[in-house]
Amino acid sequence: MIVTCLDLEGVLVPEIWIALAEKTGIEKLKLTTRDIPDYNELMKGRLKILNQNNLKLADIEKVIDGIVPLPGAKEFLSWLESKFQVIILSDTFNQFAGPLMAQLDYPTLFCHDLIVNEDGRIANYCLRIPDAKTKAVQALKGLNLKVIAAGDSYNDTGMLKEAGAGILFRAPDNVVKEFPQFPVTQTYEEFKIEIIKASNKLVG
Repeated sequence: MIVTCLDLEGVLVPEIWIALAEKTGIEKLKLTTRDIPDYNELMKGRLKILNQNNLKLADIEKVIDGIVPLPGAKEFLSWLESKFQVIILSDTFNQFAGPLMAQLDYPTLFCHDLIVNEDGRIANYCLRIPDAKTKAVQALKGLNLKVIAAGDSYNDTGMLKEAGAGILFRAPDNVVKEFPQFPVTQTYEEFKIEIIKASNKLVG
């Protein structure tokens, strides 16, 4: 059996933090795992900015309510689920993901949690496990499953390396340059073709 593991933001939905940056005008919130490989460094910086600007979870939720899946993402995901088992491996948070998962018909999602104070401020974050995406792929392989992984950012490259096949989707030039071993796709049709190629190699 083949399991496909997908990143969420940048692959199926727009980047939440970029949407927040555009809403608030805070340019530093546009930094994502496409720019900063160290996720803890990135998140600590984000929490500092939220605190400095008195932004609470409710402010982010309002932005998320206006986010819709990328054009073609829902149809692509339905196609993928008809062919393979699908797990979304994301470094987003359960407190963010609900409205997005509803729009995608509730695929299986593994992500993290926020620690929110009584006044609605985000005090901290709790990773499910360090390097969770890579560890999830390792665990699936331990169940004797073949894995295809796809993403667009630095924090996806660990799972892409660990998987039987890794694919980059709309990755920035810096990630493509640093990880030339992975095929690069720009459209969902190209994505489908590479997934089928990968599945044929894994079962061949």
